[in-house]
Amino acid sequence: MDFNEKLQKLREDHSVLMGQRNKEASSNGVWTRYQYPVLTSDHAPLYWRYDLNPKTNPLLLERFGINGTFNAGAIKVDGKYTMVVRVEGNDRKSFFALAQSDRGIDGFRFSPYPIEFESLGETNVYDMRIVRHEDGWIYGIFCAESYDTGAGAGDLSSAVAQAGVVRTKDLKTWQRLPNIKSATQQRNVVLHPEFVDGKYALYTRPQAGFIDAGSEGMGIGFALVEDMCKAEIKEEMILDSRLYHTIKESKNGEGPSPLKTPSGWLHLAHGVRNCAAGLRYVLYMYMTSLDDPSKVIASPPGYTLAPIEQERVGDVSNVLFSNGWIADEDGTVYLYYASSDTRMHVATSTIDRLVDYCMNSGSDGLTSETSVERLRLLIDANSPYIKEDDK
Repeated sequence: MDFNEKLQKLREDHSVLMGQRNKEASSNGVWTRYQYPVLTSDHAPLYWRYDLNPKTNPLLLERFGINGTFNAGAIKVDGKYTMVVRVEGNDRKSFFALAQSDRGIDGFRFSPYPIEFESLGETNVYDMRIVRHEDGWIYGIFCAESYDTGAGAGDLSSAVAQAGVVRTKDLKTWQRLPNIKSATQQRNVVLHPEFVDGKYALYTRPQAGFIDAGSEGMGIGFALVEDMCKAEIKEEMILDSRLYHTIKESKNGEGPSPLKTPSGWLHLAHGVRNCAAGLRYVLYMYMTSLDDPSKVIASPPGYTLAPIEQERVGDVSNVLFSNGWIADEDGTVYLYYASSDTRMHVATSTIDRLVDYCMNSGSDGLTSETSVERLRLLIDANSPYIKEDDK
């Protein structure tokens, strides 16, 4: 094929992908998964990946490779379901780009240009949590990663993680604010959507190092700061700690900003444990009090979603991660989650279902004995409804 024929084939294939309609797949009663990912590297515009000028690229070679589209924050703006996507190039550098859809379950298209804002000298940026705060701004908090200048000779893996901050009114012009000051490295920092005691509230994840999640008892923290324009974490408490022989044994971190319900704040988080195949990331939920979002009132046992089938395979396998969800006025919840640091998926639920799940699923008794007891009580309660064919 000549240049024009190759380009036409690329455009036809891309058009088919962009027009693909999603449909419901499996459900655990809490979440309904969908058949197709909502964003992949193939969804990136052709004019991002190729030089379309036949004179400068006569062989139609890919010039800017896209390795993955994942870990997206989410917000609904002007009726459009909007993701702030972590786009990673083949060069391992990440940047942010908007992708929008009218339907929320498919049809996501990237904006023509990536998001641009002032750099504070970091090497890499990723995993933005985006939230509309009651102060009138839309904030994005992300990981700003830099090389650890204190690393030993020849160590090119040590890094320092800080919480970077931007804000916007329109998702077009982004104002960079100073990184959040903290005595420890911070990742997975999330802004609460409302003031708490007249201050900005942050969900934090203090850590001893770039990878090391810290000592026993560490986990998802909670802190109040006076001003997001010069935020400094001076005191923080741990509201959801790591625990032995659980899904959050190795580390855990807050996902998107919590959703407000009449029963309390709904939270989504990721939990990590180490196993023979490496680190396994799953998603779990908990709820905190409306009056005190640092007080956990419900914590169902185990995960709510874990990687299955295609989701288990990718650049970093066996991982589910989410930092974005949207609650519609009718109570529908759209959860945008990434699999294996490669692609974005959607799952749907409702506020009522998620509250029911959190409030009525019990809690982790932390031993095999208590798990058996919880199961026995459920079987006993089901006795009047069990049919012979169920056995």
